Amino acid sequence: MGRCCRHIGTWRQIFHWGPILALSVIFMISIVAVECDLMYWPPYTIGGVLNLAVFLTWVSLTLYNYFRAALLGPGFVPYGYIPENEADRSKLQYCQFCEGYKTPRSHHCRKCDRCVMKMDHHCPWINTCCGHLNHGSFIWFLFFAPCGCIHALSILIPSIYKALNFHWYYHYRRNEPLVELGVYGFIVSMFAIGLAIGVIVAVGMLFYIQFKSVWKNETGIESWIIEKASRSHKILFEKFIYPYNLGWKDNLRQVFTFKGRPKSDGYTWEVVDGCDQFTFTVEQIKQKAEKRERTIMYSITKKFSGAMIPLCHGCKVMCCFPCTDEPRIALDIGDKVLVTRWKKHWLYGTKIIKDQENNKRIRGWFPRHCAAEIIGDTYINGSSITNGKKVD
Repeated sequence: MGRCCRHIGTWRQIFHWGPILALSVIFMISIVAVECDLMYWPPYTIGGVLNLAVFLTWVSLTLYNYFRAALLGPGFVPYGYIPENEADRSKLQYCQFCEGYKTPRSHHCRKCDRCVMKMDHHCPWINTCCGHLNHGSFIWFLFFAPCGCIHALSILIPSIYKALNFHWYYHYRRNEPLVELGVYGFIVSMFAIGLAIGVIVAVGMLFYIQFKSVWKNETGIESWIIEKASRSHKILFEKFIYPYNLGWKDNLRQVFTFKGRPKSDGYTWEVVDGCDQFTFTVEQIKQKAEKRERTIMYSITKKFSGAMIPLCHGCKVMCCFPCTDEPRIALDIGDKVLVTRWKKHWLYGTKIIKDQENNKRIRGWFPRHCAAEIIGDTYINGSSITNGKKVD
C-alpha cells in the first residue's frame, strides 16, 4: 500500500504542560534520591558505586524511552492518502479532515489533527498520540519509570529514618555514613516519596493496561469496536474473528523488536487465516453506518457556554458529567445538533453549521436539558420519542 509516514516531533513539543509536569516529576525524584544516596551510601565502596550506577541506569532508560516516544511520534497517515488499488477504496474509511483515506487500524486524532496509525490514545504526558511507531518505547517508559521509583524509595525511606535518628547514629554508629537533613531537605524528601509512590501506582497501572493491549494486539479503540462487533454477530449466531490477534508471542514480536522498530509498515498487517487486510475496516464502516441510522437531531432551547463542569445548569448536570477528555461544545438557542450518544444528563453530537467553508466538525457534549428532540417539524421538551413512544 505504501511506506510508513513518519512524523518526527520537535523540541517545541516538550514545552507543553504535560511533558513539563512529567519531566519535573522524574527530575524531582531523581535529584532528591541521588542527594540522599550520596549521604546514605556514598560511592566509596563497590556496593555504593553499583547502587548509584543502577539507579542512574533506571533514570537514563526512563528518559531515553520517554523522549523517543514523544519525539518519534506514532506515525501519521499522509494527507490526502489514496490507495493505489482503486478497489480498496470502498473498503477503507475516508477522513474529511485529512482529505484522504485511512489506512487499516488508523484513526483520526482531533488533538493531533492527523490520522494516526494504530492509534491507541492521545497521551498528554508526551504531548502526542501513542500509536504504531512509538508504542514500544512508550511501554518501556511505563516499565522503567516505576522500577526507578521503587529503587528511589529504597534510598529515600532509609535516608529519612537515619536523618530522624541522626543523634543515635552519631553517638553509637559513627563508623556508618550519616544522613543529615534540614527542615527543607526533610520536606522535599517526603514530597519525593509521595511522588514516587504515585508514579508506581498510576504508571504501573497504565503499564499493565498498555502491555495487555500489546499482548492481545488490540488498541483501546479497537477493544470497543470488537465488543460491539461481538454483540452484533452473537445476535446472528455468528462469531466475530478479530484479524490481528496472532497469539501472544507473535503479538509481542509485532511491537518489541531488537531494532526498536515495529514490524508493520503501518499500511499492511499480518492477519489470521480467514481474514484479509480489510476485515476490520469493513466492520468499522458497518458500525458507523448503523450509528448514522441511530442519529437523532436536536434543537437547542437553552444556551450552553461549553464549560467542562457547568455551574449554572443544576447539581445533577454538574456532578454527573461524562468522565472523558472529549470536548464540550458551546451552543446558542436555535442551533441544531446531530446526537449520536446519550447519557442521563448529557448528549454528544455534531453541531450543524450552514455555509461551512471547511470540513471541520464541531463535536462534543452538552447538557441534555438544553435541547429538545426534533420529530418531523416539531420537537419534544425534556423527553425523546422512539418508535412513537415517549421516553422520559
